[in-house]
Amino acid sequence: MKVHLKTLGCRLNQSEMDSLARQFLARGDALTDSPAEADLMVVNTCAVTQEAVRSSRQSIYRLHRANPEAKIAVTGCYAHLAPEAVRQMGGVAYVVDNHAKESLVSIVTGEPVASLQPFDLEPIARQALIGAGGKTRAFLKVQDGCDRHCTFCITRIARGKGRSRPIADVVAEAQMLTAHGYRELVLTGVHLGSYGHDLGQRDGLLHLLRALLSDTDAPRIRLSSLEPWDLPRDLFSLWENRRLCRHLHLPLQSGCDATLKRMVRRTTQASFRALVAEIRAVMPDAAIATDVIVGFPGETDEEFAVSRAFIEEMDFAGLHVFRYSLREGTAAARMPNQVPESVKRARADVLIALSAQCARRFAERFIGQRRAVLWEAVSGATQHGFINNGYTDNFLRVRCIVPHVLSNLLTDVQLVGFADDETLSAALEAAELAQVSASAR
Repeated sequence: MKVHLKTLGCRLNQSEMDSLARQFLARGDALTDSPAEADLMVVNTCAVTQEAVRSSRQSIYRLHRANPEAKIAVTGCYAHLAPEAVRQMGGVAYVVDNHAKESLVSIVTGEPVASLQPFDLEPIARQALIGAGGKTRAFLKVQDGCDRHCTFCITRIARGKGRSRPIADVVAEAQMLTAHGYRELVLTGVHLGSYGHDLGQRDGLLHLLRALLSDTDAPRIRLSSLEPWDLPRDLFSLWENRRLCRHLHLPLQSGCDATLKRMVRRTTQASFRALVAEIRAVMPDAAIATDVIVGFPGETDEEFAVSRAFIEEMDFAGLHVFRYSLREGTAAARMPNQVPESVKRARADVLIALSAQCARRFAERFIGQRRAVLWEAVSGATQHGFINNGYTDNFLRVRCIVPHVLSNLLTDVQLVGFADDETLSAALEAAELAQVSASAR
């Protein structure tokens, strides 16, 4: 059977789809990038905003138009929240909610899927894990669900209560991914900081990271989004180990305490400021990024001004800016003083411009320094060589033109300037270039 996979939304969705891909391949099925060639198409949907819902529906429409004969299996948050609406869409043969997502392959094939061990994957692992897509980073799901009740969030309803994978299972998967070529593991979850809480371990994330550092050889371990509360004491002392990437994404959502209170966020300006200071004291070169929602119900011009000022004070390495999206079933959808879309767009434009300024200012700090870069892809070539693109551990995008393809290599480079508005230019010194040349022979 030929299977086409389509993922929308978060890194957690991508991690889950990667797992499903390995299951299909272990059965002997083939993955195809072409919907027209597929017998089955699997869509992992998103519903975090109304725009995400539209994108999910459009993806299903396009896939059905591209191949009306293929069956479509739809899973993810939109499928979980609106299963009947999804069932009515053309080509949809299976609707699998989030709670059954891990069993999707069994559901659509009618056959049990054996637990995959590293030795079981050996004949197909290069295709499944790295060779087919040229991937260098793996998204490793360690946790799902959330027990918080942020008033804007539909994800808690779609994903359910917080659930943590046992440390032994996470370590085993990390070992397998590392053994098959991945150079960086990105730990993902809905509420990563709550890892272990459901197992009675308030310091669960601390124990998990220690286990990954001691029991795996992963060259790099990166954390995805980390809510800025309930974090284990001494967590950031672990970053003395350079295998932990100096890049933390701490969702703020608003820099105004009054707005945060309506959001029922468990942070304030004071607590967030203290957290950022703690991180920067341990790792001053850390990239700290954040999420911000503009136009939350009741957000006045004054509240937005307070939020913007605090965001500027924090001097983030970058922002993900979202316009508030009304989601039925959330408390915020019932709040008065909904903000007009025109106001949301204007405020978003302000913060997007601020984000570009912050990102450039952060990157400028490292010009002239040496950093290790994990090279991920080649975007073209010039008369001088291949255009290699990669990231430092603190998530600076870097470009280097050399006569060799560097993909999936970790090399030290000198950061020499800007290649464009979002990318730094790097130079390989003679010793590193000679080493790359030798390994390429």
